[in-house]
Amino acid sequence: MEARIANGDYIPDGLGGIVRCQGADALLERVLFRLTARRGQFPMLPQLGSRLYLLAREPAAQRLSAARQYVAEALEAEEVTITDVLLTPAGEGRIDIAVLLDYRGTDLSVTMTV
Repeated sequence: MEARIANGDYIPDGLGGIVRCQGADALLERVLFRLTARRGQFPMLPQLGSRLYLLAREPAAQRLSAARQYVAEALEAEEVTITDVLLTPAGEGRIDIAVLLDYRGTDLSVTMTV
């Protein structure tokens, strides 16, 4: 079971605990955590996280290939196949990222903004 996160924080369950999820929902929570955590920020787990926060520093022509590489690095420990990574400018130097996944024959996706 994984803790559900929204806007960078755990969601309270109203009983003094946090909302938990399982199955594909738990996988999506782990994937989103791995994509949003900055790679190298956890001293005991240096391979946890992604380098997607560096994406805006890449030349526009190289952003998609860099995003695909960063996503693959972040999700290498998960049981998913990355089917596509889509980038959309979000204004003010921000980028919307959609990651399309296959998990045991089920199509899943996560979106985030960097």
